[in-house]
Amino acid sequence: MNARYAMKVRTGAVAVAITSVALFAAGCGADEKPSDNKPASTGAAPQQGSPTVQGSQEAEEPTETLAVLKGQKGLELTINTADRDRGGFLTIKGRLKNTSETPGIIPAQMSGDETEVVKHGNSLGGATLVDSVGKKRYYVLRDTDGRPLTTSSLDSLGPGKSTAVFLQFPAPPASTTEVSFQLPTFEPATLKLS
Repeated sequence: MNARYAMKVRTGAVAVAITSVALFAAGCGADEKPSDNKPASTGAAPQQGSPTVQGSQEAEEPTETLAVLKGQKGLELTINTADRDRGGFLTIKGRLKNTSETPGIIPAQMSGDETEVVKHGNSLGGATLVDSVGKKRYYVLRDTDGRPLTTSSLDSLGPGKSTAVFLQFPAPPASTTEVSFQLPTFEPATLKLS
């Protein structure tokens, strides 16, 4: 009886020690400040699982506009950047805005019609890039669980409100300098790639 009790106590002590180390490691660096003198941006893309998007204002608005797409019921998508990275991806960033005077519901069609994407909620997962010269269509990338690598959990936007959005695609070849950006319920737009 005493041997069992001692074993339980030791097992409990080991579990407490492991949990303490894990919490300590997770907490390390929590008080660290950014190394540069720029203020941290508060208008980042919404995280998965966040409820209704209420619009956020970034401290610094992007100065360049690559395209403005008009959608249904006053929705407008402004694309500010389309950057290739060395990993072979193309990341598009911009703002989704409700230009109407009434609350705007984000259309479910923007998520596309792929079952794996749709089951993760409203997103911009239905977006595509079309390279007419290379005769290829590029879809928003997905993670291993089928979640689109784009802003998600989009429900509604209040009148005049906007939110930062992003989408990540496989990068077209370096020789491709222009693509057509398409998002369900929005008019298409041509994007110049650098």
